Amino acid sequence: MTDTVDKTPGSSVPPEQIKAIPVRHYGRWVAGVLVIVVMALIVLAFSNANINYDIIPDYLTDSTILSGVWHTLYISVLAMVLGLVLGVILAVMRMSSNPVTSTVSWLYIWFFRGTPVLVQLLLWYNIALVFPVLNLGFYKDEMNQVMTPFLAALLGLGLNEAAYMSEIVRAGIQSVDLGQTEASHALGMTQGKTLRRVILPQAMRVIVPPTGNEFINMLKTSSLAYAVQFNETIKAATDISSTSLAVVEMYFVASIWYLILTSIFSVFQYYLERRYARGSSRTLPPTPLQRLRKNLRLFGSFRRPEVAR
Repeated sequence: MTDTVDKTPGSSVPPEQIKAIPVRHYGRWVAGVLVIVVMALIVLAFSNANINYDIIPDYLTDSTILSGVWHTLYISVLAMVLGLVLGVILAVMRMSSNPVTSTVSWLYIWFFRGTPVLVQLLLWYNIALVFPVLNLGFYKDEMNQVMTPFLAALLGLGLNEAAYMSEIVRAGIQSVDLGQTEASHALGMTQGKTLRRVILPQAMRVIVPPTGNEFINMLKTSSLAYAVQFNETIKAATDISSTSLAVVEMYFVASIWYLILTSIFSVFQYYLERRYARGSSRTLPPTPLQRLRKNLRLFGSFRRPEVAR
């Protein structure tokens, strides 16, 4: 066999271009087919179930449901604000060198994290059994008139959230290098000014992601306020189902609204995290749309991410 490669001295033959052939991943095809089959079986089961799907779109915009959704959003925002403010205070108290304030903060966190939210709501709602009259010296009234379902829900959810937020804030503060505090004190800043202008702005990168998760969780946890007769989404759906007898359908309506709310705030959370990540990352993480396009390309080619083009 004659060699066709020119071996004349001084001649150079460029090497052939390497053609990378991606490895076929049959397991991905099998897993994809199995997932599709399971999803199809679930859809088939619910399509044959005794559920009147036709009334669900009508009740999505029912005035009672919309009122419940508004109250869910309202109580969630207020409880989260209360929890965030108290959480910052508790975190500072917990990290204080004063043994009294640090111990009080630890006891608060221990109690509210150790007892169920539902129990706390019921305790606030029935506090008139313990203190029939509220007497503050400058204000006196029957406790039944003061402790409304709204106030019981706000205190139960907000005070419980403060215990979790204090640990999140404390973790964020401790993530900032101690040298930042020492440098601020060397410049003559007080402890409070250092916390406000140096520590907290840098700690936000660590605080924001779990805080967003806590708020999304708060949207769902607020459904427990149904137990204290607060007119949120679940109570609105239950009130309608008691007269229309469409029990499961109303739970579907409530679930759809919870999915809508959590999806909207998840988008806000993502872009807020992206904003605070600008100072700590050279390249920002891809947006959901960019990730979707990438996943669609990978799904179409079934290639490894590193060889996909």
